[in-house]
Amino acid sequence: MALKFHNTLTGQIDEFVSILPGKVSLYTCGPTVYNYPHIGNWAAYIYWDVLVRILKANNYDVTRVMNITDVGHLVSDADDGEDKLEKGARREGKTAWEVAKFYTEVFIDGMHRLGLIMPNEITKATEFVTEQIELVRKLEAKGVTYQIDDGIYFDTSKFPSYADFAHLDLDALKAGARVEANLQKRNPSDFALWKFTPAGEKRDMEWEMDGRMGFPGWHIECSAMALSILGKTIDIHTGGIDHIPVHHTNEIAQSETANGVRFSNYWLHNNFIKVNGTKISKSLDNGYTLDDLQAKGFSMLDFRMLLLQGHYRSEGNFTFDILQSAKNRLKNWRNVAALRHQVHDTLENSNQKASDDKSVPAYAVSQAIIEAINDDLGTPQALTLIDETFSKIANAKIANINRSALLQLLETIDSTLGLQLLETTPDVSDDIKKTILERNQARIQKDWKKSDSLRDQLAKQNIVIRDTDQTSIWEYKI
Repeated sequence: MALKFHNTLTGQIDEFVSILPGKVSLYTCGPTVYNYPHIGNWAAYIYWDVLVRILKANNYDVTRVMNITDVGHLVSDADDGEDKLEKGARREGKTAWEVAKFYTEVFIDGMHRLGLIMPNEITKATEFVTEQIELVRKLEAKGVTYQIDDGIYFDTSKFPSYADFAHLDLDALKAGARVEANLQKRNPSDFALWKFTPAGEKRDMEWEMDGRMGFPGWHIECSAMALSILGKTIDIHTGGIDHIPVHHTNEIAQSETANGVRFSNYWLHNNFIKVNGTKISKSLDNGYTLDDLQAKGFSMLDFRMLLLQGHYRSEGNFTFDILQSAKNRLKNWRNVAALRHQVHDTLENSNQKASDDKSVPAYAVSQAIIEAINDDLGTPQALTLIDETFSKIANAKIANINRSALLQLLETIDSTLGLQLLETTPDVSDDIKKTILERNQARIQKDWKKSDSLRDQLAKQNIVIRDTDQTSIWEYKI
């Protein structure tokens, strides 16, 4: 099956065709590093990790850039209010630079904990100020900017297709202009390219432009970084659905005005997740962090499993009951993965075909998983396929399980979904294997007292024994 994505640009499922054969340029809107990211923030990066994995599974060489917004993201999309980094600095009694450094490190650590594939380049907005100023000057030369008291703005009336991407009702915006905070703006949708430091103030983060100190607008940052590294037109741009009407619409306007070509061919947007059916908010104190999940006994892979159970474009819901179910599902999968240590390829099962009633069609499922994810990152469908196959494997006779096919299936699951089944299911020690053999011998001799004693001994080492008609299978207790 060809690789397909729901493209916000066209509003439909489009077959993916890269600009250069076998290569993909990908830009991901990264975090604003002023506080601890919560599980709703992390959801996007897990979804886009699956995107990178399925591109690689289709033999694409992926060049991915993700930004760190460490300046310029105001608390309001209307280009007013204070910079989130300055706000964080005041909250913590630190400089904005110190806040940005600390929460950048927190975020990078979280990416590693979640097992995410790291982008080729992680770019900080503060390290691309020169490129941002150059882009502003380029737009000035195009005659699409104007200056007012608090900064330099993009005149959206000069970009005729401004409303198209997000299907904006600009007339409605104009009707509400009487409550617009900045009455100097020509149009309510106009946005700041560069903000001036207010007279008499000094910011932690500010740069000189045309003799005045100031800082970049949030939107110009992403355009400058993407264009500088990936080129004038990129293959895929990702972000949350909240980016569509403002941030990504503005990126398109300034990028395409500057260069005269399409900015990105494919736009992918993830939906939000709620907590207990409610929007994540500070007032409800439901913005759980990765540390919060871990403190309650859940792993990062349990959380990944929870997210993969839903589709990236559907609104998700988080509860600790759902997380427990995901944890149980992952535990069952790991016990199937552990069977690879207990089965062997024999002449009989290695020659069996996928259609043979005595065999488990693990080879065919590997391709089916890739095809499911190829269809607009269909992770729920992929998980259903795995459940069905693992159920057959768990209930099959040991002699009918082809170890090579199972191993290939596990490798496919890990490479596409990042669930680390192979890494988290090591073989048991030789001492444990010896104990299992002793217990099997005790059962043959009907020495039930010794058999039960050895079972209890194994349980203390977190190994559970499941007896079948043919043999005993060990599983992980936790």
